[in-house]
Order: sequence, then C-alpha cells, then structure tokens
Amino acid sequence: MEIKKVGVVGCGAMGSGITQVSAQAGYQVTVREISDEFLNRGLGGIRSGLERQVERGRMTAADKDATLGRIKGTTRLDDLAESDLVIEAAVEEIEPKRAIFGALDKLCPPTAILATNTSSLTVIQMAAATKRPEMVLGLHFFNPVPVMKLVEIVKTIVTSDEVVETGRKFVESVGKTPVFAKDQPGFISNRLLAPYLIDAIRVYEAGLGTAEDIDQTMVLGCNHPMGPLTLADFIGLDVLMHIAESLHAELAEPRFAPPPLLKRMVMAGHLGRKTKRGFYTY
Repeated sequence: MEIKKVGVVGCGAMGSGITQVSAQAGYQVTVREISDEFLNRGLGGIRSGLERQVERGRMTAADKDATLGRIKGTTRLDDLAESDLVIEAAVEEIEPKRAIFGALDKLCPPTAILATNTSSLTVIQMAAATKRPEMVLGLHFFNPVPVMKLVEIVKTIVTSDEVVETGRKFVESVGKTPVFAKDQPGFISNRLLAPYLIDAIRVYEAGLGTAEDIDQTMVLGCNHPMGPLTLADFIGLDVLMHIAESLHAELAEPRFAPPPLLKRMVMAGHLGRKTKRGFYTY
C-alpha cells in the first residue's frame, strides 16, 4: 500500500497539526472542517506556524510556500474521496466519529485506509461502522503535533498486518516515532496519564496544596517538564473529562471517575488555555 494523498477530518488543534506535518513531508493533503470559520482558523494557524519556522531559520520561505501549496481546505466530506489515507480528528465523542467513518466508507475507494486520532475511545467502535474494518486503525498523534514526536499506532482485533505496516511507514515518513498499542481504552499514554491528572485534581480539590505548589512539586521534585494542573489546562479540561468518562465507562475503575471539581469547571466553561481560564488564568 502506497500513501500519496492524505485526507484529514477536522482542522482544530490536532487536525491542523496532522495536516501540517503531512504536507511538510510531501503528501498532498485535503483537510475538511464543518464551516468556513473553523477551516480558515485552522489554516491560518498552519500558516502562522510555518512562518514562525521561517523566522527562526528552521525552514526556507520556498519550503513554506511549497508546504502550503500541498494543502487544500474544504467543508465537503466528498472532497476526501480520492485519499489513500484519511485521518479523523473530530470531536472526542463516539457517535459523531462513527457517523464520519460510515460516510467515509461509502466515499473512499476500498483500498483507502481509515484512521482515527482518538485518544481514549476504542477503535473497533469506529471500524464497526464500516464495511472495511480490516482497513481501520488508530493513529494517535500528540499535541502540539508539529513538536511532539510520538504516535501511538493502534491495531484492533481485525486490523490487517499490512495496514499496520503502512501506518508505521507513514508515521515515520512524517518524522514521528511509532509505538504499538492494543485497542484498549486510553491505549498506553492515557491509561497512565489520565489517573495522574485526575489524582492531581483530587489533591487540589481536597485542599492539600495550591495549584502552584502541586505543579512545583512535580516539576522540581520529580523533574517533570510541566505540572499536572498546567498540563490539564493545556490539554483542555473538557477533553480530559471526556477521556476520564470513556475510561470509567469501559473499565469501571473508580480511579478514572472525573472528580466533581473537574465536572463543575467544565460546566462553567473554564476549560483551560483555550478559554483563558482553568486552574490558572491566562
């Protein structure tokens, strides 16, 4: 299987990053968003990111222009029909994702690989919405995509070995390091990370320390590059709550249950950096 044309569903933080690194690696990329407003915001972010690389001497202006020239934005899912690989990076909710996979299955040629960037949902749930479950896998990139080097490749119980190998080659071609994970909730990263962040919120909720002291403890005491509450704000508290809820629903382990404070912050619209208020004010 050879990948030449890449489709991306979603041009938010993850989708725009996947679009950027794919185009930088030489792939023709079509990225779809649900509205011109969201699409233009995402494409503008890609352009700004590339311009910063030029300013810092990490990319030439010619390479920036060539990268942008390989990106096509659209609000029509039909425009992804000729893709060899489509990566879904939509909202972290199962029903919208299943609807997208069902539609892509009808649009794309039978040789096209369909992938999801989900961080917590089981991939087989999306594969089951298609008639090509053996052609579906998880490609979980990390935020910010242009910077973070890891991609979790997730094989379901029916994903073909050839599709996994093609996924590995693609991941390496865009400059990332693959790890292989089973199709279990949270995969490797969030099975470990989610309880850590949830426990940090519980420690804060219980009044054991201020947000600053909790974060300083892990940064200076455990040599973490970022404190857990700062990281939760960066990820997005709504995203963290979705991950926690998915893990708790699937595994029924109390450690994954979202703390009451997290739920209330999300209800209040305090989602972290993207709303300028979370555990910190930005």
